[in-house]
Amino acid sequence: EETTPSESSSSTTTSTTMRVSLFLALVGSAAAFTAPAATFNSRPSVLVVRSAVEETPAAEAAEPEAEAPPAASSNEEPEIPTNLPSEKGMDYVPLATMLATGQLEEADQFTRDALIVLAGSKEAGRNFVYFTEVKNIPNTDLATIERLWNKFSKGKFGYSVQKKKYRQSKQDFELFCQKIGWNVMDGDVERKKRWFGNSEFTYSVKKAPEGHLPLTSALRGTSLLKSILAHPVWDDDEWMKEP
Repeated sequence: EETTPSESSSSTTTSTTMRVSLFLALVGSAAAFTAPAATFNSRPSVLVVRSAVEETPAAEAAEPEAEAPPAASSNEEPEIPTNLPSEKGMDYVPLATMLATGQLEEADQFTRDALIVLAGSKEAGRNFVYFTEVKNIPNTDLATIERLWNKFSKGKFGYSVQKKKYRQSKQDFELFCQKIGWNVMDGDVERKKRWFGNSEFTYSVKKAPEGHLPLTSALRGTSLLKSILAHPVWDDDEWMKEP
């Protein structure tokens, strides 16, 4: 059946109208879904945050957290205490300086030399201390020496530390020497470390065992060290108090 031009035109118009209506309906439908999202900021959240920071006045911006103080430089000179009491007029600043700067071998020798003076041995013409003379060493001086050793070894060295180790060893001198690193294995034989000549002792806070320093000669027996560890200054904690 043939279609007349007028019928063809009418059909075409109707079809076009239907398509436009359908398109408008679809657009309206899409707008219905996208409209709620428009109530939020449609920009990426990271941009919103950046914008908020940029727009915040400097006076209202959050203050940054306080930075930790910088670590002390390894080149920084240690503080040397100068209030170092002595009943015998001894100057302990050199000892403090040696300990503060890691000169432990020199500090060890200074300590022994000081005990010779404090005990009255030097005045008697000797360069060593008899164990019977230890009682002559003033509490004040021994306390000053001990505080310095404790302070600069962070509690690792000192006579009070050795006294604790000796007590833990149940006053067994050989076990005590093992605990504080005064013995060494020489092949299959355990012996005392050599002191004279090239010392075998460890002059390092990090490497030496607890109680390793200061050294006390046991060439004339163990009585001298035992007398030092039994000195009345250790009867209480008064020696620990800074002047």
